[in-house]
Amino acid sequence: MFEDFGLHRIAVGEVEIACIAAGEGEPLLLLHGFPQTMALWAQIAPALVTRGYRVVCADLRGYGASDKPPARQDLTNYGFRAMARDQLELMRALGHERFHLVGHDRGARTAHRLALDHPGAVASVTLMDIVPTAVMLTDLRMEVAHSYWHWFFLAQPAPFPERIIQADPDFFFETCLFGWGAAGPEDFDARQLAAYRESWRDAATIAGFCNDYRATLAVDLADDLADQGRRIAAPVQILYGASGVMARHYDLPATWTDRCTTLEAATIPGGHFFPDSAPGEVVEHVSAFLARHPMGSA
Repeated sequence: MFEDFGLHRIAVGEVEIACIAAGEGEPLLLLHGFPQTMALWAQIAPALVTRGYRVVCADLRGYGASDKPPARQDLTNYGFRAMARDQLELMRALGHERFHLVGHDRGARTAHRLALDHPGAVASVTLMDIVPTAVMLTDLRMEVAHSYWHWFFLAQPAPFPERIIQADPDFFFETCLFGWGAAGPEDFDARQLAAYRESWRDAATIAGFCNDYRATLAVDLADDLADQGRRIAAPVQILYGASGVMARHYDLPATWTDRCTTLEAATIPGGHFFPDSAPGEVVEHVSAFLARHPMGSA
């Protein structure tokens, strides 16, 4: 995977973030979600390079090959604000003061926070298959809680979820991919799925996942509620799986309308993990959106 991409580990404050980069043109940062790594973009990133972009794919703190520091007592070092700061400093270290953002799942939540906290750095944002964190946790539907049970299991105090997951990590995480993810093994490229498995079998990564979700309840909800009424200044595109849990139970564009200055939305065939199952569709939507919102237009 990523044969033409250069691999980097870049120090950004207290952690080092792993990333790959290739291409020439306007910079574009791609951020994966749970329980995955930057391998999510293995079919998407090269195609975006051919469309004329400098593409950077990074592992979030706590995930993949990025550092996984112990959680502070207040969990702020695993909040989306800390993750967003990591990625901002990463892009600056690579020479990009302003860039386009694409995020899926936890990467999308990181992108949302980055766009709010550092609007001058963000040229456009594509958020994939999420409702805002504040909506998710204050307008939680019974059916969503039943499907997205992992939010509340992973957030339990250590070491309870870690020890249970470590007993059989493949079973646990594949239950997520093939359960609420509305996907099957056939929807995933074999090499990408192998990369996810290699990552989630690591005890430090499992702890990183849990600390991420603990921070959502302890830190991120309060941050997002404090920012109610603020809008993302950059153009925003919402992409979501046509058969996913979010699409079945929320009007996704409506949950974002009051949080965006400019909003476009579209569905992609499949469930939550449509970047794996429909990478070509993702490339077409992202590249068309970027073409409509070049950096020089802001």
